[in-house]
Amino acid sequence: MKRDARPDYEAFAGDLFGEIMLADTAAAAAAKAEKKPLSRFIPGLAICAIAGAAAAWLSQNYGVPIILAGLLLGLAMNFAATDPRTHDGLDWVSRHGLRAGIVLLGVQVTAMQVMAMGLVPFLGLALVMGAALIAALAAARLTGQSQSVGLLGGGATAICGASAALALYGVIGRERIDQALFTLTLVILAAASAIALVTYPPLTRMLGFNDAQAGFLVGASIHDVAQAIGAGFAVSDAAGAQATVVKLTRVALLAPLVTLAALWIARAEPLPEGVGRTRVPLLPGFILAFLALVGVNSLVTLPADLAGHALTLSKTLLLLAVTATAMRTRTDLLLGLGWRSVMPVLAATIASLAAALGFAWWMI
Repeated sequence: MKRDARPDYEAFAGDLFGEIMLADTAAAAAAKAEKKPLSRFIPGLAICAIAGAAAAWLSQNYGVPIILAGLLLGLAMNFAATDPRTHDGLDWVSRHGLRAGIVLLGVQVTAMQVMAMGLVPFLGLALVMGAALIAALAAARLTGQSQSVGLLGGGATAICGASAALALYGVIGRERIDQALFTLTLVILAAASAIALVTYPPLTRMLGFNDAQAGFLVGASIHDVAQAIGAGFAVSDAAGAQATVVKLTRVALLAPLVTLAALWIARAEPLPEGVGRTRVPLLPGFILAFLALVGVNSLVTLPADLAGHALTLSKTLLLLAVTATAMRTRTDLLLGLGWRSVMPVLAATIASLAAALGFAWWMI
């Protein structure tokens, strides 16, 4: 190559650099010009807060599971989402509210609680969770659905119901599971937990289970945290204490499950080039924050008032996230999903109950 050809390449590189800089400057200027006021979030946040407050009132006065009440009210009020002014607020709370709520769940868990459960119950819990995941994935395959659907239903059943479903949906992404199917999954999870709260305590008495057996059964097989612990205390105080440890151990396993799910789904169902690539990090930021809070809670005894307020805030944010998600769901699409969409959660629920019954019967 001739030496005098080099200035042409240098000139070309300089022109290219200039074009890139001009393009970046133009993009930044356009973004600044399109900056919207924070008031755009108010309509969506306000309508979501009103529905969430109504759900809390129903739960407090009529005993309706609060997540189920939020889902049903959100679906009933989804006409509000037809107004474009509500979109920014609803989208923000359904995404960022749920992540903040999951992070604050870390105040419930310490490493000592997990270790205090013992090796044999921990192995039994792993068996129950594995049965739920395998059953949901098998049901999804048999009904012609994607493995993402099975992973969502099985993982949510295995860990802590709606909270885990929200975390898993964050890494699976809307590109793989549409919002109507996700909302239906939340509805089925909430309904299954409500049914289990009513039926599992009498089942343990009918089978003659002792407190340790009953606590393990309800703690390992009921999805929702509050209902699993409530079912344990409905049997006895000792069963309630056992159910609390078992259930919070499941919550502690949320972080590794979501991380493994992110890695697995990226390989099993890769997205087209340039679509949703940022949705599958090796370890999602909110899960890192959850683990950090668990670590702090394990090393430092948090004041009881602070832990209580954090838990209340977590429940509030998760309720708002669920309600906003339901509002943004088109009910016509929800009604058209059919019975196949129910099967992964149903199969996982039955499998987790069967595995928990078998372990409690033979090993405890």
